[in-house]
Amino acid sequence: MQYALLIYSEESSTEAERPSMLPEYAKLSGDLRSEGRLLAAQELQPTGTATTVQVRDGDAIVSDGPFAETKEALGGFYLIEADSLDEAIEWAGRIPSARFGTIEVRPVVGRSGNGA
Repeated sequence: MQYALLIYSEESSTEAERPSMLPEYAKLSGDLRSEGRLLAAQELQPTGTATTVQVRDGDAIVSDGPFAETKEALGGFYLIEADSLDEAIEWAGRIPSARFGTIEVRPVVGRSGNGA
């Protein structure tokens, strides 16, 4: 089963911690890759670079910045293959940002024939 490990943290704390965490992220990514579990992983640009789109009554409303004002923002993700939720949780616990942020573990909807 596929799981998205969504990495949430305060952007200011992420910037301060980034240099010390890079080797840990590299090791985690390497471990996932060597076990054939890593499907995708990406870091996202800061929320200030976001653009939101809403469609209301057929009209698109485009705004700069994130949709919601929150303390923690989605900063990146891992898409992994795991045999169980417990295994996905174990991998999530190894994400360095879990020490000061939140990792959301969410199963991916499996649909055949959708190109995914």
